[in-house]
Amino acid sequence: MMVRTMSTPKAGNKVSDKPLVDPLALENQVCFALSLASRSVIAAYRPVLEPMGLTHPQYLVMLTLWEHEPLSIKELSSLLQLDPGTLSPLVKRIEALGFVQRSRSVSDERTLEIVLTPKGREARVQALEIPKEMMRRLDMDADELALLHRTMKKVIAAAANAPH
Repeated sequence: MMVRTMSTPKAGNKVSDKPLVDPLALENQVCFALSLASRSVIAAYRPVLEPMGLTHPQYLVMLTLWEHEPLSIKELSSLLQLDPGTLSPLVKRIEALGFVQRSRSVSDERTLEIVLTPKGREARVQALEIPKEMMRRLDMDADELALLHRTMKKVIAAAANAPH
């Protein structure tokens, strides 16, 4: 992150060489860096996910299902930290692609479960290449990404615990 500096006059009208950080400079804002990083990384995923016919949010749903299926919308919503109203249209579009099927739970008919179809399970094999391709595109290795992930989890937890 670039630090913008300001010079301040000293006695005798000389300018100090000591840098002062401008706390309001856009490039010094963590929120701006996070926003830009998020948009940039999601844009980098677009061409990688395109052959599968998935958008980034749909890919996140698939990752969750590959790990935890079957899931109810409520469970999926909790794992992805997305509102069920946002998630339902995503799941319907993934179902239209043939990757998942929604059906009533055997144990509770009020619950709609999402399960992978054979096509959805097969898509996991193709998706195994995505992390490697993203490391290549981002020019980052596994250690760098692991450090970034730990840092992001710390930021997320701190933001969640911050007073509102």
